[in-house]
Amino acid sequence: MKTINIGALKCSNDLPLTVIAGPCQLESLDHALMIAEAMAKACADAGAGYVFKASYDKANRTSVSGMRGLGLDEGLRIMDEVRAEIGCPTLTDVHSPDHCAAVANAVDVMQIPAFLSRQTDLLVAAGETGAVVNIKKGQFLAPWDMPNVISKVESTGNENIMLTERGASFGYNTLVADFRSLPTMAKTGYPVIMDATHSVQQPGGQGGSSGGQREFAPVMARAAVSLGIAGVFIETHEEPDRAPSDGPNMIPLHQMPDLMKSLMEFDALAKANPCRV
Repeated sequence: MKTINIGALKCSNDLPLTVIAGPCQLESLDHALMIAEAMAKACADAGAGYVFKASYDKANRTSVSGMRGLGLDEGLRIMDEVRAEIGCPTLTDVHSPDHCAAVANAVDVMQIPAFLSRQTDLLVAAGETGAVVNIKKGQFLAPWDMPNVISKVESTGNENIMLTERGASFGYNTLVADFRSLPTMAKTGYPVIMDATHSVQQPGGQGGSSGGQREFAPVMARAAVSLGIAGVFIETHEEPDRAPSDGPNMIPLHQMPDLMKSLMEFDALAKANPCRV
């Protein structure tokens, strides 16, 4: 299994769990620092690695009226400050090839959104920065399709790659998580991440915005970690119902310390005897 360095953190399917967590979109510096500090402590107490995540632009909102975030310049300034003040690695989405160089200077991981996971120009531009690239598997892709996606980033000489499962389209406004995809993608050797919150999303389920079943997000996280994977991706907020995006599938921040402890217990058991195919 390959080991990816994310700042000072090492991430691999064979190493203790990495948790990627934060709000869906950036709201302010104070808000980002509050969540990052709370999550860094929860992960440290549980023995998990921690990466702060947030988006400076949500370019794939359901409706044109959906809130998109703070924008590139302000968003990257905040991400850089979070990394400096909290001391944790950071992750954000990129939607455009011409953003990649700037993003790579401000964060440790650039994430390719699931809808864009076959966009060759974006994947190549991300790879050329040399940064860690986390690729979310498209809702329309099978797990065995991912080597073709990987090869686009590898063509730049960059092998700092992670793969994230976030569910597959299953009829209108519905996703289903097929846990066979985790060991299937792990066959590539690259770290595999389970997106526990977007996998319970109901895309466009509220008409002008997406719905979700947040009560099942911890279920998804525990089931995935029990297989022996590199990490979990979780969106969290102190008041999910007031979050500007993805609130219906977020886990409330106050629940995260207990969830981190239980996930690390599953992780220890799984890493002692990982499930491989």
